[in-house]
Amino acid sequence: MIESVGTPWLWGGFTLFVLAMLALDLGVFHRTAHVIGPREALGWSVFWIALALVFNAGVFRWFGPERGLEFLTGYLIEKALSVDNIFVFLVIFSYFAVPGAYRHRVLFWGVLGAIVFRVIFIVLGAALLAVFHWVVYVFGGLLVVTGVKLLRSPDQEVHPERNPALRLVRRLLPVTATYEGPRFFVRRGGRLYATPLLLVLAVVEATDIVFAIDSIPAIFAVTTDPFIVYTSNIFAILGLRALFFLLAGFIERFHYLKVGLALVLMFVGMKMIGSEVYTIPIGLSLAVVAGLIGGSVVFSLRRPPAAPATPAPAGATASGARRAPRAGAPAEDGLQ
Repeated sequence: MIESVGTPWLWGGFTLFVLAMLALDLGVFHRTAHVIGPREALGWSVFWIALALVFNAGVFRWFGPERGLEFLTGYLIEKALSVDNIFVFLVIFSYFAVPGAYRHRVLFWGVLGAIVFRVIFIVLGAALLAVFHWVVYVFGGLLVVTGVKLLRSPDQEVHPERNPALRLVRRLLPVTATYEGPRFFVRRGGRLYATPLLLVLAVVEATDIVFAIDSIPAIFAVTTDPFIVYTSNIFAILGLRALFFLLAGFIERFHYLKVGLALVLMFVGMKMIGSEVYTIPIGLSLAVVAGLIGGSVVFSLRRPPAAPATPAPAGATASGARRAPRAGAPAEDGLQ
């Protein structure tokens, strides 16, 4: 049976707090669409991280050091995985030529949708683990396989135009040829049109669902407490937008980060698979995760990527290269 420190009051209070912070973010601080500069992004990144650490201190104080370390480890894993999201978001924004002033709006609604999907996945995951213990091995195997695939192919190509959510929106609604400010919908002649910004949002949401398939089992490898899984996951997601604008300009410098993430996924996967034989202490798990992620960042900075000797091949990659347009096609062919 899965035990949780979260009472209904804690679940409801935390969710209301998150919704209030998101409303304050969009309704007050980002009411007008504008380009987020590095200084503003740094300020928001520090704010969200500090808020998570304050909450973590509360977990330590009220629920004990073990739950506190579980939250911190889960938060660190999810934060590192969110950096991997940034690589893909850069490809999506580049492919659709999204103006800088509108990117925060897309990420805001993307985060809101991500929270909804994460809650669904966490509830389903906790329910499966409570009823079927063997699901632990399924989750562990999934993480190991994902880590091996990422380790073997760290620069997999990303093709936004193949995303099923993109095709679905185009099938349901006509799409304007150009952006209509920060709006997702416009009316013309009494008919409702989607704007390219809605296409971008649909691809971002669909991409996050794929990411959740890895991230949710990864945190369940650290703790089976649904409330700790939920809060650590949500705090990491809340800081994703600020982290995107902070790292977007030099994310390619962290070229070994994907190797570190692959090793983390393999480690937590093996931790789940071998949980019946030996339970790795949460303090050791935190040290391993922090060491792998921190080591990959340091190694990336000490050994910068070599300058390409030849032009990049056609096809966007997860490291942020834009998909080359077809001969005779406009660069914004994804907007049509």
